[in-house]
Amino acid sequence: MVPTLLLATFLVFVAVHFMPGDIIDALQSPSEIALDRESMEHTLGLDAPLMVQYARWLGVFPQRDGVLSGVLQGNFSTSWWRGDPVRDLILEALPVTIELALMAFLVTQLIFLPAGVIAALRQDKWVDHVSRSISILSISVPGFWVGTMAVVLPSLWFGYMAPLMLIPFSEDPVGNLKMFIVPAIILGMGTGGMTMRMTRTMMLEVLRQDYIRTAWAKGLREKIIVIRHALKNAFIPVVTMIGMQIPVLVGGSVIIEQIFSLPGMGRLIMNAILIRDHPLVSGTVTFFAVALVLTNLLVDLTYGYLDPRIRIE
Repeated sequence: MVPTLLLATFLVFVAVHFMPGDIIDALQSPSEIALDRESMEHTLGLDAPLMVQYARWLGVFPQRDGVLSGVLQGNFSTSWWRGDPVRDLILEALPVTIELALMAFLVTQLIFLPAGVIAALRQDKWVDHVSRSISILSISVPGFWVGTMAVVLPSLWFGYMAPLMLIPFSEDPVGNLKMFIVPAIILGMGTGGMTMRMTRTMMLEVLRQDYIRTAWAKGLREKIIVIRHALKNAFIPVVTMIGMQIPVLVGGSVIIEQIFSLPGMGRLIMNAILIRDHPLVSGTVTFFAVALVLTNLLVDLTYGYLDPRIRIE
């Protein structure tokens, strides 16, 4: 995990600094007196070599005041544009993204996962054909197009416009869920279709194994065979795919939050990129990287539970 995160932070930091333009260009306008670029670069620390800037931001090289203060010390620096600590901005936007991603994840697991199991148990029946058609449709249709249509068409046909201001769950739980349910379904469609197909494929493979035939021959009920014998063995590749879907949900939230005006992490990082707010972009992407690496670790640990032959020592 450690070398992966170090490489991720380095690539993000370098990529951000190679973007055309900078925050000084964003602060200038034709109607204002040109800012003293050298003074601004010195104030923001942009006059130092790139590796020195990275080391200071990471917290392995002292700042100008001689203090070690960086990511390793829990300090994600300060937003150049808003003047607030990056950590506070992330914590402010994080609940929105977590709620959206969690609801999308639940849509994927509670609808598409059981559908994949049922499709495998009823192979070549009408349920199987319908499930496969829905999964292919979910994978094929771009989420940004569906999201755009979900916003535009109701306003044209019914005069309904989705709320543009966030409705906190603590103030109006029903209104909050109504606001998130449509973008969550759209965000979870693509990953749900892949989950359904993978679940169906692995369940079919497991159901053809000799020990499953033996369980049928012993007269065990279908529920016991599926839950106790088939699901655990079929779920190892599915769990791997679910872990790989977390980055997809996070990345997809950037677009969905823009379409539905949700003030989450995706919208935060988009605005930071547009105004070249390097600390905010680097801090947000680093936070995503840490969350994704920890998710992959959790997926690896899950293997030991699903398959007793796997031991983690």
